[in-house]
Amino acid sequence: MGLNDTPSGERVHVGFFGLRNAGKSSLVNAVTGQKLSLVSEVKGTTTDPVKKAMELLPLGPVVIIDTPGIDDTGELGRERVLRAEDMLSETDVAVLAVDASLGLTDPDRDLIKRFEARGIPYVIAYNKSDLPDARMPDDGHGLTVSALTGAGIGELKERIARLGRREAEAEKHIAADLLKPGECAVLVIPIDAAAPKGRLILPQQQTIRDLLEGGCSVVCCRDTELSSALEALSAPPSLVITDSQAFGRVAKIVPRDVRLTSFSILFARYKGDLAELVKGAAALSKIRDGDPVLISEGCSHHRQCGDIGTEKLPRWIREFTGAEPAISFTSGGEFPEDLTPWKLVVHCGGCMLNEREMKSRIARAAETGVPVVNYGVAIAHIHGILRRSLEVFPEALNLLDGKG
Repeated sequence: MGLNDTPSGERVHVGFFGLRNAGKSSLVNAVTGQKLSLVSEVKGTTTDPVKKAMELLPLGPVVIIDTPGIDDTGELGRERVLRAEDMLSETDVAVLAVDASLGLTDPDRDLIKRFEARGIPYVIAYNKSDLPDARMPDDGHGLTVSALTGAGIGELKERIARLGRREAEAEKHIAADLLKPGECAVLVIPIDAAAPKGRLILPQQQTIRDLLEGGCSVVCCRDTELSSALEALSAPPSLVITDSQAFGRVAKIVPRDVRLTSFSILFARYKGDLAELVKGAAALSKIRDGDPVLISEGCSHHRQCGDIGTEKLPRWIREFTGAEPAISFTSGGEFPEDLTPWKLVVHCGGCMLNEREMKSRIARAAETGVPVVNYGVAIAHIHGILRRSLEVFPEALNLLDGKG
């Protein structure tokens, strides 16, 4: 990712859905002005979701998703349909491609119901409007377009932009709203074998940017230099934010009257559901021998010695519970549809996922009655400092005390 790139998790995700040969891929290419997807008269050319981060004017940074046809057949076709349906969980704006010569079909109407059930704003693009038997839409969601001639594509892009802006218009902060302009935050960033060479990881970058845009001063240091960094300040910082892995060490150094939290807890609030994750922390104390626990990361990366997800967290969970749970792992786009086999889900902060996808995963666990907690909340609870780390969030603290 370049220095000027908007992270995928911060981009509006625009998903194109529809029947095979409704012209989804042709529409994607017409809207983006690029040949992002393979186009063919053969049904089912798009066999897997195709994702591309790009700039889409007049909206701005987006992720375009081209999905397989929802009417694919056979055993392999059914797998493709499921992959298309999976994309709904991360779609911010949906474009339903409909063959204008056929009109809406039952699968199309089923998709519309899914959009509405999930609260996904959508537009129906009646493609192939250049054909003599094309039908005109009669609802407020429809537009007539032609990927072949370009007719209506400009209007379609404007509609996508309006819906996308509505999704992104609410101003949200990672940490800047917790401080007043001019106040100072200390960010504790351990540099160990797992840290990427020559750069900071995404949550650290985004938090620094958010604080600077809020007019705050930012001091960054490793946990090994935290004491000297605090002593060098003329006044105590308003907030200390630490990497979850250093929570225990940092809590012993930071004065009790200085607010302390973690990047992972901040991201639980920023794009997740902090209340649900705090409630899920209590389940850690109930884990017994053999209980199935799922540890899930939203990104795929090279595992190193001392990896937090596959090594440190399992060890801390075993030490905290005194049990030997059956721990399994998923990463990237791999996240089970059915979570009932697990007693607990421990998820990463989700910095590489967009807000809709992260909230969808948390909601999926809540709907099936499976407790879910993220790394930062879990680690704070394990180290006995969850209460302190939530003092900056009184509502979440009330949940911890059973008052919410």
